[in-house]
Amino acid sequence: MPYEPPTHTVERSLRATTGCKIIAGVDEVGRGAWAGPVTVCAAVTGLRRPPEGLTDSKLISPKRRLELAGELESWVTSYALGHSSPQEIDELGMTAALRLAAVRALDALPVRPEAVILDGKHDYLGEPWRVRTVIKGDQSCIAVAAASVIAKVRRDAMMAELGGAAGEYEAFGFADNAGYPSPTHKTALEERGPTPYHRLSWAYLDALPRWRHLKKVRVSAAAAALESGGQLGFDF
Repeated sequence: MPYEPPTHTVERSLRATTGCKIIAGVDEVGRGAWAGPVTVCAAVTGLRRPPEGLTDSKLISPKRRLELAGELESWVTSYALGHSSPQEIDELGMTAALRLAAVRALDALPVRPEAVILDGKHDYLGEPWRVRTVIKGDQSCIAVAAASVIAKVRRDAMMAELGGAAGEYEAFGFADNAGYPSPTHKTALEERGPTPYHRLSWAYLDALPRWRHLKKVRVSAAAAALESGGQLGFDF
């Protein structure tokens, strides 16, 4: 299916209106998974022409995505990854866990960005960062698309390694489903129960009578404050 390639339009706009020159594109992967971390990539690209075929990682074949990630990692000015563990997701809630992973990624960059382009509608990052949200930014914005591809490939590799660890979790099919819902994943959960890498606050446990007692329903006060519009008490 033809698509419009991403551009530097948003970066140019930010440069013109704010004077910011170091701008990071930020995207996440793993939000809807049952297992594994939520992973955020922050990528700084400048205004150079990107590798051919760059777009939202979900629109690229797995083979080309892997090739493209390798090209991007040497093409970008800099990039960094941040993760929030399943335990942090259970304790904090997804919004706060996303912010934690994003801050970890941004803090790991060699130079602090002056502005951030965040994929999606909602600003889960907030102050003190200067944030521009862009719906479908992973399709329209070069820096966000680059972050999307790198995050997807890196997290998929992590999950594949997890699934192959001594064969202990091979039955869950992490190499194929990356921790997302799938028939193989559900069957393994029914038979074996959740692993230490599963999110125990997720609704999938409601459909597993044998393991339902493991579900965590408590969310921290900090996460509750954030979800209701309050301020987080974390010192990042």
